[in-house]
Amino acid sequence: MQQRWRIVGVHALVDGGLAADTALGIDGDMIADIDAPAAGARELRFDGLLALPGIVDLHGDAFERQLMPRPGVFFADDLALLDTDRQLAANGVTTAYHGLTWSWEPGLRGTERAHAMADALDRLRPQLACDTRLHLRWETYNLDVVPDVLQWLDAGRIHLLAFNDHTPPMLARLDDAATLLKYAERGGTTVAAFRDLLRSVGARHGAVPAAIATLAGHAGRLGVPLASHDDETPAQRAALHALGCTLCEFPKNRETAQAARTTGDHVLMGAPNVVRGGSHLGGVSAAALIGDGICDVLTSDYYYPALLHAPFRLARDHGGDVGRFWPLVSAQPARAAGLRDRGTLQPGQRADLILVDARDGQWPRVVATVVAGRIVHHDRRADTLAA
Repeated sequence: MQQRWRIVGVHALVDGGLAADTALGIDGDMIADIDAPAAGARELRFDGLLALPGIVDLHGDAFERQLMPRPGVFFADDLALLDTDRQLAANGVTTAYHGLTWSWEPGLRGTERAHAMADALDRLRPQLACDTRLHLRWETYNLDVVPDVLQWLDAGRIHLLAFNDHTPPMLARLDDAATLLKYAERGGTTVAAFRDLLRSVGARHGAVPAAIATLAGHAGRLGVPLASHDDETPAQRAALHALGCTLCEFPKNRETAQAARTTGDHVLMGAPNVVRGGSHLGGVSAAALIGDGICDVLTSDYYYPALLHAPFRLARDHGGDVGRFWPLVSAQPARAAGLRDRGTLQPGQRADLILVDARDGQWPRVVATVVAGRIVHHDRRADTLAA
């Protein structure tokens, strides 16, 4: 049974600002108080460290590299998830939505792998340090699995459903042998076989809109958040908004992102875009959208450490302390996913928080990660922890 304890001596992000020499009382899995006396409670001193709300990552698929580090080279699903969990905790992520792509493609993103990963997640969830959830990235041309996705929704396995539409861009590259080779390697097949499969899948485009509407309606009735992915135009965004997609993931341009914000939707961009100083694909700048108040959520996308470093990079580039930008990775993604019990350091919230050594202004380090009142990661190099 968890007992009442206190974190003392920290600079805590409370009510939008960093408060020096703060004490956080934790009772079980909840934050009990801020700076209230608690006689007899065990105290852990983290003098001078930042106490920040735990990171909420709505879209992370870097676990694929633990599962298949080289084309066609697979490791056990359990091992991949356990190793990913350690990476998440060490990088301050306390709530993680694993972006599992379920495509018509064979191999890494095919049906067999989707079932295996979802089963492993269900099996391992009680052992994982982070609150780990399933973000199903359903490829919209994967029509054969619509009944399965409906069953997963009914069973509560899907915590966020995204509509991915990568097939038309793939069809546009039918004659690009180098690109098709990458797809074929990921699918464990030949270029010729992949090209034939892609053509047959593309021929079913007429049935795609009805399948999207079916899944969107069912998810909406169950209260599962819906996301669109890589929206290219305001008109496309408007159509998906009408279906209940309140999360706009990685819009291709400013106009589409602005259209999403105009209708009150959340705009998600990749934290690597911020940390690297731009999109690796030449897309719109996440930092620029944040500066203009358009992007309100950052995700790890393909690189977990970026979520910790992006708010610090934004603070260096745009002024103010990290507290100004931290909600991009904590409170705002929590609200976007409908999680009202986390994302801020307030009494009554889940005790999900991280302690950060920011003395190195460029590369801050997570010293400890607390999930639901339990210390799940502690950097033993730290000289600031004392009972």
